[in-house]
Amino acid sequence: MSEKWNIILKVLRQKQGETSHFDEYKMDADPDEYVLDVVERVWAFKDRTVCFRHACHHSTCGACGMRVNDAEKLTCITYIREVTRDGGTLKVEPLRNFPVVSDLVVDMGSLYRRLEAVGARSVLPAPEAEIEKPPSRWSSDDEQYIRLADCIECGLCISACPAAATSSDYLGPAVLAGAQANGLKLNPELLNMVDSEDGVWRCHSAFECTAVCPSFVDPARRIMDLRTQIFKERVGGLFRKA
Repeated sequence: MSEKWNIILKVLRQKQGETSHFDEYKMDADPDEYVLDVVERVWAFKDRTVCFRHACHHSTCGACGMRVNDAEKLTCITYIREVTRDGGTLKVEPLRNFPVVSDLVVDMGSLYRRLEAVGARSVLPAPEAEIEKPPSRWSSDDEQYIRLADCIECGLCISACPAAATSSDYLGPAVLAGAQANGLKLNPELLNMVDSEDGVWRCHSAFECTAVCPSFVDPARRIMDLRTQIFKERVGGLFRKA
């Protein structure tokens, strides 16, 4: 028989016009279940009014990102045993730095619009992506797009980012990582966008974004590289003018 733990699932409830509060649900859970599994079970058998996002269940879509016991997690790949214990509390809250729509659902529109603005396309036409082409045959032009293909636009990096809490206009780690992969020299408008107060210079190099990224995009390193690109482009522009 599978081992069962007795846990308390605490869900932050936030409905329009109501004060936010936690609802608690006592549950039996297999420690090798995922956090998303117990949230779904609450919705299915205990409370149909709980709102949350989910889709693929295998860390591809990025829809099920939440804060679990105060840490950003992709709940479809986070085991119960990783975040609580038998008789313990499992607290789930919506991601930070996004407007809350209802309960665990946040409005990700700002992220999608900014990704589009920097040209970070999440889906490439097959002739461009060449998924089955061996890495040895990739050119430098291929690399600038393919190397960011793992970003699943989950928003965890923005939720974890201390700088994102200081300004709603901050582009954020995922967007700046997309700009780094897209390349600056081809797009002066993009250069001006990221070389700004709410671009790379608001980042304080906390590396929280990289720590929570479930897809190993490493946005913090990309932001550091983007600063280098900006410096080279600006200095090179001064010499070109001279």
